[in-house]
Amino acid sequence: MQPYKLFSSLLFSGSIVFLGACHSTSPQVKSNRHKAKQYQLATVVKQPLASSIQLPGALEAFEKVSIYPRISGFIKTVAVDRGSRVKKGQLLLQLEAPEVMQQYFAAQSRYHQAAALFAASKDNYERMLATSATPGTIAAHDLEMSRAKMMADSALMNTERSNLAASAAMKDYLTVTAPFDGVITERNIHPGALVGPATKSDDKPMLMLEQEDKLRLVLQVPEILSAQLQEGAVVTFKVNAMPGQNFQGKISRQAGTLNNKYRSEAVEIDVQNVNHRLKPGMYTEVNIPVSGSSGAMVVPATAVVASTEKKYVVLVKDKKTKWIDIQEGNHHNDSTEIFGLLQPGDQVVENATDDIREGETIN
Repeated sequence: MQPYKLFSSLLFSGSIVFLGACHSTSPQVKSNRHKAKQYQLATVVKQPLASSIQLPGALEAFEKVSIYPRISGFIKTVAVDRGSRVKKGQLLLQLEAPEVMQQYFAAQSRYHQAAALFAASKDNYERMLATSATPGTIAAHDLEMSRAKMMADSALMNTERSNLAASAAMKDYLTVTAPFDGVITERNIHPGALVGPATKSDDKPMLMLEQEDKLRLVLQVPEILSAQLQEGAVVTFKVNAMPGQNFQGKISRQAGTLNNKYRSEAVEIDVQNVNHRLKPGMYTEVNIPVSGSSGAMVVPATAVVASTEKKYVVLVKDKKTKWIDIQEGNHHNDSTEIFGLLQPGDQVVENATDDIREGETIN
């Protein structure tokens, strides 16, 4: 019986000690539960965040023209072919149309005839005017009629001169020359073919001429970044066909309006292509420098919390947290531009998460 009593006494004493220990530590656990949390804070800075963005683009010929026939005729000669490099004013092809030449020669004859009549009537009027200096030799009515005939013949000559110029212009349409330096990229006609404004073959041009020693790099810049571009800024780009090689160009033109469908602005970059390594139609990856927004605040990228509803930062003021809704701008390394109800010098939680609730106490 004594061993049993001894065990019971020990068990009873242990229970008392355990209960006492639990009772004595409970206030400390409670105090730890209300202890303020500690986070690393970051200072809000007001400055534009210059960075760069990568956007897809495509190369286009600086100048491109589809050459169609101005008048009807037969192709006499074709002086170029696909891939031919031509200079401005160089002969591309020659048409022949006998009726156009006959109209030109007829207009030329009518002009010479009218010019001869005007010369005769002018000489007659000048003679009569000189004779009329002697009183009574030439009636005033006859002198006025001679002058009227000279003026009519002059008007007729001017009309025939205009008709001749029009016929000469039509004759010149038979000779097709290059409007600028470039490369023939398409040819759809051969000698003997009948061409004309009403005889287009599948609406294809006779020739396609493109300028390739200078190209346009065209890309669409998102609305939020379009105001940050600087005209004349140097950009770099790569093409898929030549991996590992970088090319340069300058921002030359901005559309000045946004595409309603994509909410973007068309931007053109002039690219010198003297060695003709680049070709129109190539796709590119363009690295464009952006200057940032003058009114932007800069915080660490980790300070921005993105939820399913909004983006915000956790502002700490008087040791209390407050959610501030923001919009993001440029990103560069580990920093980001934000726009919201913040002031320079404000403190925000550097590594914020959605576990931080509003109104929490922060040390």
